Amino acid sequence: MELTQLEAFLEAARRGSFHKAAKALYLAQPSLSARVRSLEDELGVPLFERQGRGVRLTDMGKRFMPFAQRAMDSVRDGREFITTSRFSSGGVLTIASARGIGAYTLPAILAKLRSLHPDIKTHINVGRSRDVMDMVVKEETQVGFARDLTHPDVVTTHLYDEDIVLVTHPKHRFAKAKSVEITEVAQEPFILYDPGSNYFQFLERVSKQAGIAPQVEMRLDSIDATKRMVELGLGISFLPASGIRREVEQGSIAQISLGPEYRVVLPTCVLVRRQQHYTPQVLSLMEVLQAMYKKEFPSLKRA
Repeated sequence: MELTQLEAFLEAARRGSFHKAAKALYLAQPSLSARVRSLEDELGVPLFERQGRGVRLTDMGKRFMPFAQRAMDSVRDGREFITTSRFSSGGVLTIASARGIGAYTLPAILAKLRSLHPDIKTHINVGRSRDVMDMVVKEETQVGFARDLTHPDVVTTHLYDEDIVLVTHPKHRFAKAKSVEITEVAQEPFILYDPGSNYFQFLERVSKQAGIAPQVEMRLDSIDATKRMVELGLGISFLPASGIRREVEQGSIAQISLGPEYRVVLPTCVLVRRQQHYTPQVLSLMEVLQAMYKKEFPSLKRA
């Protein structure tokens, strides 16, 4: 059953004439008659009684008409929805984010998006970077924010490098020293936030080279909990710079410089599933990221 058959049937039923229906649909009358006849053949019943130049619905035709009308209305509504969606930025945008990014970077991005596109609603999921990648690959989310991960089915675009910094209580001896050696850091009570992180792996490597082992006393699962322990003077830690900015300004935490040779950064990226076209919501977010981080997304096209 084809839409053109239903269209011909409904137009003929409304006008009571194949000739008038064909004229309304810009068809030759034989073409319209053929469409109605093929629909009748498919259904196995006559839908019209032919009366000279006019036609009228049979009992089966009358019963079939509301079904045909609903089918055409559904198609029309679908076309209108697609047309509206193509040129409107409203709707829902699903985002997955690594925990640190979600807590300290994503809010500013969403605030900018909301100011430009207040009709976009965002649904946020937070997890580890590999969880974010998995959600993007499985199309459980439209956009992901994570550390530098790649997958053949995902477009990964670098946004910025997150500095990982040494933090201590403001009265710790490191806060008063002009310089600190990494081997000294390894001998301090250490509060570990992320055992799989690049910075802790770096610390382990340097410590091993020096013949010592990091003195890990606590293993925590959140940046906020780690900051609280450092504020209480219970140990030192490495944390993302964006996560301790307010505490450093307030003076409750000290940020310690280890020198450029010990700089550790975590590349922060935006992830989208590789496809030919993207929704207006995704493209609106990419426009915000382009403005904020001076990045280009040439491979992204409107759906």
